[in-house]
Amino acid sequence: MGATRARIAIDAMGGDYAPTEIVAGALRAREELGVEVLLVGDPQQIKPVPHQNRLDQIAIIPAEGTVEMHEEPLSAIKRKPKASINVAMDLVKQKQADAVVSAGHSGAAMAAALLRLGRLRGIDRPAIGAVLPTMIASKPVLILDVGANVDCRPKFLEQFALMGTVYSQYVLGITAPKVGLLNIGEEESKGNDLAVRTYQLLKENKQISFIGNAEGRDVLSGRFDVIVCDGFAGNVLLKFAEAVGEVAIQILREELPQGLHGHIGTALLKSNLKRIKQRIDHAEHGGGLLLGVAGVCIISHGSSQAPSIFNAIRLAKEAIDNRVLERIQSQNRGVNLEVKDQGSEVRG
Repeated sequence: MGATRARIAIDAMGGDYAPTEIVAGALRAREELGVEVLLVGDPQQIKPVPHQNRLDQIAIIPAEGTVEMHEEPLSAIKRKPKASINVAMDLVKQKQADAVVSAGHSGAAMAAALLRLGRLRGIDRPAIGAVLPTMIASKPVLILDVGANVDCRPKFLEQFALMGTVYSQYVLGITAPKVGLLNIGEEESKGNDLAVRTYQLLKENKQISFIGNAEGRDVLSGRFDVIVCDGFAGNVLLKFAEAVGEVAIQILREELPQGLHGHIGTALLKSNLKRIKQRIDHAEHGGGLLLGVAGVCIISHGSSQAPSIFNAIRLAKEAIDNRVLERIQSQNRGVNLEVKDQGSEVRG
């Protein structure tokens, strides 16, 4: 693949607003980010969408069907080898694309990535990392895992911390990322068995800057750069944070325009309000990077529209440009990260 222009495979059929919004976001990314996009899906559904005149120079890779949200992901991707998410992953496996972006079934995206791309050496479980804003401007926090692994072992969370440190350092630009463990208290002895055992592993790992437990009130404080947790807690945390952002935006919309003075004030604060929206609206962050698989994969929210897809493609480009996969692999080289009994890695 060329080093100067990233090529991104887009699952055009995945998501609540596919393919129209997916295609719109991909077209914008092509024009503004200079990436090459490959739209994967049913050509008969992709071509009639608005802005079809801008599709002339974009490759449409045929696929048959998609994995529906009600389907069990592993059985579905095996039953539908030509589904859009499978075809997109195959493009990366065959070196015809550098990354995959999908707003479809997140479980199916993870299962397809594991089965087709495989894991990076030394990683036992991949994790979805999500970037959230904090109280400190231009200082986001990376949370992982936010949904890939409902059940975790301490060693998995240690690996998440290593991967999160690399991503935070090279993509988010944080020199020495401070790592925290999501827990119910600051004390080392607090939490369940997973938390207590993970604390010791993180404390002893010299490759990360572990500064202790992160309570719920600490998550958005800016004190931590990376926070690790199991996928169950992380997914609840992520969706709650998204809801809080939506509530804050709605409150601003309802309260600011009250009366003449309110309209004038809103006009004067227009640029400020735009920056507020950029900081707290989850659509501005695009999605989560599936860290730990042997390929760049961005999993977007199922309700993603064009702006979110654009930002997801931007995330993919940043991961490619900053060689995140190579850096994670280098970080893990020579470190014993193996777990004897791995069990089933692909679950619904």
